[in-house]
Amino acid sequence: MKVWAVANQKGGVGKTTTAITIGGTLSMRGKRVLLVDLDPHGSMTSYFGQDPDDLEPTVYDLFHKTASPEQVVIKSKYDNLSFLPASSAMATLDRQLGTNGGMGLVIKKSLASISDQYDYAIIDCPPVLGLLMVNALASCNHLLVPVQTEFLAAKGLERMVNTLNMIIKARKQPISYTIVPTFFDQRLRASHDTLKLLKATYNTKIWNGVIPIDTLFREASRRGVPLSIARPSSRGCRAYAHLLDYLLSLDSQSTEAKAPDLIL
Repeated sequence: MKVWAVANQKGGVGKTTTAITIGGTLSMRGKRVLLVDLDPHGSMTSYFGQDPDDLEPTVYDLFHKTASPEQVVIKSKYDNLSFLPASSAMATLDRQLGTNGGMGLVIKKSLASISDQYDYAIIDCPPVLGLLMVNALASCNHLLVPVQTEFLAAKGLERMVNTLNMIIKARKQPISYTIVPTFFDQRLRASHDTLKLLKATYNTKIWNGVIPIDTLFREASRRGVPLSIARPSSRGCRAYAHLLDYLLSLDSQSTEAKAPDLIL
């Protein structure tokens, strides 16, 4: 099972949309997909009609060892698509368990125990560095970093790079990653200028395409249907399909694509 994580320490950049759309596209291609909601806000969980404030068991129980991954998994109504739901109680995990040994590998071990049931796991991360993000980064073969194509979001990317540098130093091995420009508005000079800045700064680590603004994503969220299932021909989904093809090409080059240390 391949594990991809979607993370950025700035909110509102399209993390959940990226995770769900890529997961939905993979499922439409016949792959068995497990979406993993590690954000206590539970946006992904809510997307599929579950209430993160009133749901048991959840990822929270995996950390407390009160449920197995098989017990936590919820099958969506869409073929090949299941998810591990979040709960708002996950926001307390750092305080409860953050200093306990082995807590950084809970998700990696949980996914390993059910790896024969899925082809891909896609992790939606919280926008803060803590136990949950550390778990995601320890679990993943490749990291996606969505970045909104506006100046403040581009500056905020530096925080994520610094976080990755700290984790690389601690685990003494690189993290394979791809920066994904999102919310690109062809009409705005600001979008073009920000994209140029991102490409100049991050060079080969930024995906060569863009995810455009597409109001259909909002409508799909309201209906609780991944846009890649509801409207696969929409411009947003076509962009994510190209991104997925790129990610799969990385997989074909290496079982775990290698990246240089993230030092600017």
